[in-house]
Parts: sequence; C-alpha cells; structure tokens
Amino acid sequence: MAEIIQRDGTWAFDGTTVRITPGLHRSVALLRQTYGQISVPLAAVSGVAYEPERRRGRLRLTLREAADPLLQATGGRLPETADPFRLAVDADRSGVAEYVAEEIRQALLLEQLPDGPADSYLVPGPAVPVSVRSSDGVVSFDGSRVRIDWSETSDRLKRATGPRVIALDALAGVDWVPNSGYEDGVLRFVLKDPAYARLPPEKDPYALDLWGNARKDLLTALVAAAVTARLPHPSAPRDRPARPVPSPFDHDVLLRRLREVGELHRHGVLTDAEFTRVKRVVLRDFR
Repeated sequence: MAEIIQRDGTWAFDGTTVRITPGLHRSVALLRQTYGQISVPLAAVSGVAYEPERRRGRLRLTLREAADPLLQATGGRLPETADPFRLAVDADRSGVAEYVAEEIRQALLLEQLPDGPADSYLVPGPAVPVSVRSSDGVVSFDGSRVRIDWSETSDRLKRATGPRVIALDALAGVDWVPNSGYEDGVLRFVLKDPAYARLPPEKDPYALDLWGNARKDLLTALVAAAVTARLPHPSAPRDRPARPVPSPFDHDVLLRRLREVGELHRHGVLTDAEFTRVKRVVLRDFR
C-alpha cells in the first residue's frame, strides 16, 4: 500500500485502485469535500506526476479521455483548486509523493493498460440523488429526472414557466461553464428535440444562470457529472428513442400551466412577446 496523507487530502494506492479522499480543512474546495471519496481504478489512469515547487508541490493524476463523467461534463474548466485528481503536497513530504507516483507508474507499466479514450465510464461519478442550490435556483437529479425549481431572483420568464422537470431520455447532453466570479457561468440541459432553441442563460428555462457565490455555484458540476454518467457514453451509437406518449395526467398539468401563464399575461406580468415565448415552451414540453 502506497499512501500519502496531507491537509489537502489523502491518496492511497493498493495496486489496483487509487482512493482519493479530500481533506476537511477549510482551504479544501467545497466541491471536493461535497463529492467525497473517489475510487479510481488503474484502468482509468493514463499517467501520474509529482510537480515539486519551493513551498508546496502537487501530485496530479491524469485520467484517460472519457473515463470520468466529472471531467467529461466540465471539459477541463474546473478551477485548479477544485480538481479532485490533484493533491497539494507540503515540501517536506515530497519524497512520499514521489514514491506514490512511482508506484502508480510501475503498476501501469506492468499491467500494460491502454491509454487511449475509454469506451465506457470507469469512474462511477457522483452518487444520486444529488441536489444543489445555486444562484438561479435548486437543481436536483434522482437518476431518471432532472428538476429545476427557480429562485425568487430568477428571471420572471423562467418563474412564469414553473418548475422544470426533464426526463433523462429527453436529454442529448449537458453544457457546463463555471461561474468564475468575474463572468457568469451556466448549467444547460441540452434536449434531443430538434425544435429546441437555446435562449440566453438568464431566460432559458432549461439552463441555470450561475452569477452568485462562485464557490457554491461550482457544485452544479456534480449534477452535470451525475447526469453525464447516465447518458450514453461518447463512444456509444447515438440512436434517438421515440418520444413517450403523454398520459392524461400530463394533459391536466398542461392545461393548468397554460391557465397560469394566461393569468400572468392578463395581469401584465408577461409582455405579449414573453407570453408567446412561454406558451411555446410549455406546449413543446408536452408534445
């Protein structure tokens, strides 16, 4: 067993799996602490390196392309400190860090594992259900459906359409860009429906506009990863399933939603243009 324990977290390698546990210190990114322990099988690893610096070095695990749903969903846009596959190492523990890195490298050489793109997700990704409160609302995923409940500060166009519920089989993918603190981010759920038109994030009822606390908004990456883990892998054939036939319950919900939107229009909450747009979105959801 090769192991290194630091304030930033712990890495333990038993010859087949790298177990990464985030530290509990307040300096550790909230995303890493919320995600918790990650078990990375050796088959998902393409390389490892220790990068020494004067005061503190870094252990960095490189995963095969499309092996991990979090990296797939975030597309390399995670801030350095929030990367769960990186460990800050005190200078006086550099020897231990180099030993752990060498043990992983030797195991990769002995196993002769492929280092090209994976044909399935080898890291399971965040457990479900997962729910995150962001600046634009609460987004939840139970393994089969995404639900978005808008906050009081969301755009009125979003609030007028009501809570958004999206079935997993209606999704083509997820787009995620972090809130950097200087520029807004977005978590957008991309539909298979060719009639779907993307609106600006602040008005799109299928997107959360991330403009508030950057540290907390970063947690939406966990929802993006959990959804990505349950969508077809990038290497899988992309066959579009038939859309389900609406049930009578769906029609009742549709009529109630249309009445609510009509009331908002009559009372001047929605302009004519917004009313037309919202009605089109509601009707599209129930086709």
